[in-house]
Amino acid sequence: MTYANFGDFIAKKRVERKITVRKMAEMLGVSAPFLTDVEKDRRNPFDYEKLVKLADILQLSDEERDLMFDLAGKKRDTVAPDLPDYIMDHDYVSAALRTARDLGAGEEEWNKFVEDLKKREG
Repeated sequence: MTYANFGDFIAKKRVERKITVRKMAEMLGVSAPFLTDVEKDRRNPFDYEKLVKLADILQLSDEERDLMFDLAGKKRDTVAPDLPDYIMDHDYVSAALRTARDLGAGEEEWNKFVEDLKKREG
């Protein structure tokens, strides 16, 4: 399934889980009108802590959680909110990103890099 934006994603996931706007707002500690504005793409996504709570409420898989973070970052025109601490805590990540940028690494190179890392898992 594709999603138009962050708000569309959480609205569809909320409906799939049969959670009302009012109930989810209560669970997140926000007002129902505020949540509605987020779902309608009229407000920015929640902060990182609320996004983690939202992932739990919606029982998102790892892939769905990552997509939610990516969509939240895109809406805010920034890096996905689950990544800055990792990047800042590991200088080699910044160096790798700059090297990839400077060399014009494309999707094919990044996909190969990710696949090579995944092979090391098992």
